[in-house]
Amino acid sequence: MKRKSSLRFPFPGQAVVFLLASVVAIPAMTQQPQPVVGEQGALPSETRPQSPAAAANSAPKEGFWGRVNPFARKKWVNDRVNPLKDRLSELDEVNAKNGRDIQDVDSRAQAGISRAQSSADAANQAALVAGDQAQKAGTMARGASGRVDQLNSTVNGLDQYRQISEVEVEFRGGQPTLSSAAHKQLDDLAASLTGHQGYVLEIEAHTPVAGSAGIQSSERLAEAVKRYLVSEHEIPVYRLHSVALGNARGAGDEDAKPVRTSTVHIRLMENSLAAQGSASTQDVASSAGAGRQ
Repeated sequence: MKRKSSLRFPFPGQAVVFLLASVVAIPAMTQQPQPVVGEQGALPSETRPQSPAAAANSAPKEGFWGRVNPFARKKWVNDRVNPLKDRLSELDEVNAKNGRDIQDVDSRAQAGISRAQSSADAANQAALVAGDQAQKAGTMARGASGRVDQLNSTVNGLDQYRQISEVEVEFRGGQPTLSSAAHKQLDDLAASLTGHQGYVLEIEAHTPVAGSAGIQSSERLAEAVKRYLVSEHEIPVYRLHSVALGNARGAGDEDAKPVRTSTVHIRLMENSLAAQGSASTQDVASSAGAGRQ
């Protein structure tokens, strides 16, 4: 039994070396293509010259280790990796170009948005200015309308008079001579004119005499009254308006009794517009006096 075992493993180290050599030699043999003789003794298609189309269509064959060869050479690895590197470089260039295009579009969009915002701000500012101008124009229009209304009131009030007081002076025997009582009446009338503006004195002279004689007689009575007011109290002539009616009744006196005595009827008439101005002046004067006190 001992002899048999010694014969079966005479050299253990040599057996190990043999095994390692076999492992290394088998892959090398599988990578080397061996020609196979066909039925007619011809070489296989790999040894024949191929056309460019056939060479392009032919795919690389896998070896014993598949697509991953642990014993592959550097050139074999580079031949398979370089196309991937080229493809990755192309993808990087495409990505870089797309990034540049996106950045360009974004910058142009931002510029357009900025211009639109600037235009909107300018339009808003112009609208605000236009609104202010329209408001000012409305205010001016309302002021002008108020002044027009005031002017219309002024024009309408130019010929509007109201009666303030009246005096009736009697003459004895139809003679144009003023009595002491008549002087007193005219003096009081002249004193009442102080502070009045825009007034006129309407003077109507009446006599019981009919016809032209009565008109002439009543005219002399009116002239006597006017002469006294102008000479003694410096009443402006343009404020005195007289009419000689004889024995005729005045306007609005249809129901009056027939004239029996010689008289001069005087009415103090004041313009309504002038009365407003006089009231404003008196208010200002009273305020100034209170302020001085």
